[in-house]
Amino acid sequence: MIRSLITALFATLALLAGQVASAADVNRASAAELEAVKGIGPALSGKILSARQQGQFKSWDDLVDRVSGMGPGNAARLSQNGLTVAGTGYTPAAAGAADKPARPARDAAPKQPAKDAAPTKSQS
Repeated sequence: MIRSLITALFATLALLAGQVASAADVNRASAAELEAVKGIGPALSGKILSARQQGQFKSWDDLVDRVSGMGPGNAARLSQNGLTVAGTGYTPAAAGAADKPARPARDAAPKQPAKDAAPTKSQS
C-alpha cells in the first residue's frame, strides 16, 4: 500500500516537472523552447519568432493580433500548456476588455400592455 502511494507520488512529481519544463515566455523563448510547449509546432514557432522581430509582445491581445492563426481559443490552450506573454497567462476576461465598448444598459421602465390586448375578465 505505501509502496503504491510512493510510486504515485513520484509519478505525479514527474508529470509536474514535465509541465514546468515546458513553460516558455513568448518574448524570450527560442524556437526549440516554444516547440516544447504542447500545441506549438515549427510553423507556429516560426510565425511567433517572425512577429517578435518587430518588437516584443506587450500582451496576449498583441500576440493574437500579430500572429496569424493565433486566436483566443489557441491562446487559452497554449497558456494552459505553459506559454506566457510577459510572464502572464491568458485570461479571456481581460483579453480585449479595453478594446470593446461597454454594452448600454437596458431600459428599466416597466413594460406596458399592448394596446390591442383584450381586457382580462375579473371575477366579482
